[in-house]
Amino acid sequence: MTMRRTTRALDNQTEGLERLQPGTTLQDRYLILGVLGSGGMSSVYKGRDLHFPNVTKLVAIKEMTSMLTDQTMYEMVVTNFEREADLLATLSHPSIPRIYDYYTDRNSLYLVMEFIDGKDLEAILHETDDFLPVEQVINWAIDLCDVLSYLHNHKPEPLVFRDMKPSNVMVDQHDQIRLIDFGIARVFQPGQKGTMIGTEGYSPPEQYRGEASPAGDIYALGATLHHLLTRRDPRIEPPFSFSERPIREINPNVSPEFEAIINTSLDYDPKKRYASAEALKQALLSAVKETGILIRPRTAEIRAHEDDVKELWSFECEDEIRGSPILYQDMIFIGCYDNNLYALDAQTGEFLWKYATDGGITGRPAAEDGVIFVGSEDHRLHAITARSGSLVWTYYTEGPVRSSPMLSHGHIFFGSDDAYLHVVNSLNGRRVWRAEASAPIWSTPLIHEERVYFGCESGDFYCYDFRGEMKWRKKVKRAVTSSPITHDGLVYFGSKDWTLYALEVENGWQVWRFRMGGPTISTPSTSEDKIFIGCGDNNIYAVHARHAREVWRFSTEHQVTGSPTVFEDSLYCGSVDGFLYCLDIRSGRLRWRFRTEGPITGSPAIAEDRLYIGSNDHKVYALLT
Repeated sequence: MTMRRTTRALDNQTEGLERLQPGTTLQDRYLILGVLGSGGMSSVYKGRDLHFPNVTKLVAIKEMTSMLTDQTMYEMVVTNFEREADLLATLSHPSIPRIYDYYTDRNSLYLVMEFIDGKDLEAILHETDDFLPVEQVINWAIDLCDVLSYLHNHKPEPLVFRDMKPSNVMVDQHDQIRLIDFGIARVFQPGQKGTMIGTEGYSPPEQYRGEASPAGDIYALGATLHHLLTRRDPRIEPPFSFSERPIREINPNVSPEFEAIINTSLDYDPKKRYASAEALKQALLSAVKETGILIRPRTAEIRAHEDDVKELWSFECEDEIRGSPILYQDMIFIGCYDNNLYALDAQTGEFLWKYATDGGITGRPAAEDGVIFVGSEDHRLHAITARSGSLVWTYYTEGPVRSSPMLSHGHIFFGSDDAYLHVVNSLNGRRVWRAEASAPIWSTPLIHEERVYFGCESGDFYCYDFRGEMKWRKKVKRAVTSSPITHDGLVYFGSKDWTLYALEVENGWQVWRFRMGGPTISTPSTSEDKIFIGCGDNNIYAVHARHAREVWRFSTEHQVTGSPTVFEDSLYCGSVDGFLYCLDIRSGRLRWRFRTEGPITGSPAIAEDRLYIGSNDHKVYALLT
């Protein structure tokens, strides 16, 4: 009897099975809302747990009935059902549904589980006319490797799933993978043979002989990925014939690297497949790095890395810290919305001094020759000695100063809400010249080869020379709060019109623009021909510097208004969700994240193995990276 015929036999014996009707209540607790699906000897219902009257707690209820007349077959199904209940009760993984309850009622068995609001991969495939995005399939594959690795390394005994296929994999409302239907999963005992069971087409050759092992799950995952990428259902093809349907001949969007990984997973010989699910995952990640394909962060991975960074110290100010720190002469200098500029010992976090202004400080300070320069919403730029916090001079503007000062050739360049770019002598605070803009300037100016570049809140972007003469101007649709950077003859900046721009530094001609999913006030950074920028759509983007191709994106849980900082091969960026993220610059994969208790709107300062960042929770943090 083939695997497929076994399933049909069960289906035939359950035709006419009476299902529970909406409105039925089980155990005076679970209200049936509808049918989610049925197959074999069981049906799955959507229900509500009435023990939570003030909230709607949804559950999935799996019912196994006694309609089978073949007692042997019935006992086998009951045994499998009880095994599934016992098995799920021992598992704890974000991709595996939680079990809440298990009971019998007359001639039926019930398993009450976590309700998953989503669709299985088979349904997603059927609803899609074109090929699924390759990067999405890779994300699913990596997630499935994680859950298989968890099962295969389960204590006290490893577990084999035995029925990996698209219909047993769901994608929930948060775009997370969930593995369902553990009815035929079993404890792995090397050398032991069992019942020939599984789904024809997805199951490996050895499973037809009653041999189930982790290598069989890897084969079934390879078969699942082949199906998702080619849309060719293996259940209607000759068994083990994947080599006759080369992936890239059917779907040219698939890279040779990804195709080779799937082919290795589908090798007829179990010994020639990947040695473990973790080895398969690492092969996928290596292919991602080689091809530069974009992948998203995964919840399980994020949780795993939250403890991978050590807090060295923290210092609490009196109000929110919205700006960025600098490290200078073994001290940390950072402005706060309590109107103060703080000086802290970089090694210990010890308070050294604070300098009071008459307004909040949102910009990053600058330092040169033992003097710290910082703007304030009190309409002034302040020059303070680094060692003692004594005032050297102040420079007045006609509006709040939110732009961070930039130093070059003995001058300080900064913008003000009075719609002027101010250029001041750094020694005495006297104005050298100023340039009028069409709106307040919150952008921090860029100094490059005796030219200054900056944007303003009207959407105008300017280029001036050091004599104060405008060389060119670019108009975009919304405010340019983002500060510019240069790379290889181009100047890059973001706008609240949802766009990252690349212009020629010499004449302002637009080379390209990259459309994002929301406005940005983040300042871009660059490394290895990539431009990195945060966005109000909750993402951090990596874009190729020359042709604007998206390399990867990383999704946070809130807006990214801070600016990414690159140090060595890592990118560091805060989010309004309160986390500081460390990402691999090539793949966008999460290395670690650090939680604060408030939004992070500034950028970190990094030196050697230490990182300093402020948060709206009033604290400055020093981390060992």
